Amino acid sequence: MERVPILYDDDCRFCRATLGLLLAWDRSRRLRPVAIQSEEGSRLLAQVPEEEWLESAHAVMPGTQGVVSGGAAAGPVLRLLPAGAPLARLADRVPGAADRGYRWVAENRGPLSRLVPVALKDRADALVRERSAGPPGS
Repeated sequence: MERVPILYDDDCRFCRATLGLLLAWDRSRRLRPVAIQSEEGSRLLAQVPEEEWLESAHAVMPGTQGVVSGGAAAGPVLRLLPAGAPLARLADRVPGAADRGYRWVAENRGPLSRLVPVALKDRADALVRERSAGPPGS
């Protein structure tokens, strides 16, 4: 099974904590974290204008979908998670709301980062490191 790259801002505490929660939910390990700032991140985002790279998280979906970003990634990513299909359908039904919610969080991630408990950040960082270093070709 091919793992789906999830690109995140490695310098953002809130981004890493949120990604850690997604990875904890992802018991079948379908998601693979990739820092936007990494060489692989640059390669995966080559089709996205560079000024948009750090504006949101991105997922590189298999097939024709390619890179999906911000609120538009909610449905495709949620479908990969256990019991995520109902939430994916909701995100697909109200894409404007998903995008507005995502934009609000993205625009406020600095203040939100200060609310992330250190223990949660540390657990998330450990999970991101573990899942980033998966077996070759995963």
